[in-house]
Amino acid sequence: MTTLNRPGTPDGHVCGIDTAMEVIGGKWKVLILWALHEQPCRRFGELRRLLPGITEKVLASHLRELEADGVVHRVSYDEVPPRVEYSLTESGIRLNDALQPLAAWGREQPPPARTT
Repeated sequence: MTTLNRPGTPDGHVCGIDTAMEVIGGKWKVLILWALHEQPCRRFGELRRLLPGITEKVLASHLRELEADGVVHRVSYDEVPPRVEYSLTESGIRLNDALQPLAAWGREQPPPARTT
């Protein structure tokens, strides 16, 4: 993931929240983390079925970014047909643990009012 350097900050981050949001930002990344938390090892097709509405392109892109950020581990098996499995790294497990209070807060909230 490309970091946009901000003026006055050598590494481009203002605080820890800024860094975390860079890793989990986007509509699908936290849901990918949730799916990998629910079952330690998932294949690409399983993840796609668990996340209705996500495109293959977006899922592949987000998985690559999460892998590059050290949150997801990818294992490719030399088989026919090819098999690739994804799991959380230790860093990914810690990130998921940090997201638990946010999930609890979300479960306590009433559904948002939809305007048409």
